[in-house]
Amino acid sequence: MQSVDAAPAPLDPDPLALERQVCFALSVAARNVVAVYRRFLEPMGLTHPQYLVMLALWQSGPLAVKDLSRLLQLDPGTLSPLVKRLEAAGLVRRDRDPRDERALAIALTDRGRALRARAEAIPSGIVADLGMPLEELQALHGSLTRVIAASQRALETDPTP
Repeated sequence: MQSVDAAPAPLDPDPLALERQVCFALSVAARNVVAVYRRFLEPMGLTHPQYLVMLALWQSGPLAVKDLSRLLQLDPGTLSPLVKRLEAAGLVRRDRDPRDERALAIALTDRGRALRARAEAIPSGIVADLGMPLEELQALHGSLTRVIAASQRALETDPTP
């Protein structure tokens, strides 16, 4: 029997409370961080998805469309218009893949390679604008990488919602 003096048990928090949802925190964080990036990217003539394509090409050099798609985890239908806009801006070109003539490879132009020098200031600018310790951002990156892997495993093992 419970004593009259005992405090009542705390009510269970609402499991559907918006502020408790991982999806909400990820969505708002992604939208806000991309907005911070936008301040750096717009003067360079890039959108955030285009920047991701450029990062992949600066890191890996020419890539087959299927490899670029896999690396960025974008379906080819989403990637194609990004590449076309980058090509129209003179930053990339589409060539036949020398390893497989049936496939297209995306390569940087001289102008695209030169843009890297301007982009090198972006990571430190983002860290400064966020005002968070680098170690905290690195830990967050590690956590998000694990969330990505876990969500991919969940999608592979259970195709039904």
